[in-house]
Amino acid sequence: MSRYDDIIHLPHHVSKTRKPMPLINRAAQFAPFAALTGHDEAIAEAARKIRDAYLSNQKCDEYERTITLEDGPNICALF
Repeated sequence: MSRYDDIIHLPHHVSKTRKPMPLINRAAQFAPFAALTGHDEAIAEAARKIRDAYLSNQKCDEYERTITLEDGPNICALF
């Protein structure tokens, strides 16, 4: 016998004095809930690191000269 066998088949309670809450309002109750606390900050930090990782044109040219193979096939590096 289950703990809820005595109530499982009872009709759902409907208030006689209050109207049901609209679904949009029910959903709004949970809007402040942040399941991933700190997620926005982590995204912003990752974006900052990517912005800081861009190279100057001078540095790109230097790297391109470094990886140029004189006796091998030509390569093209896009930054």
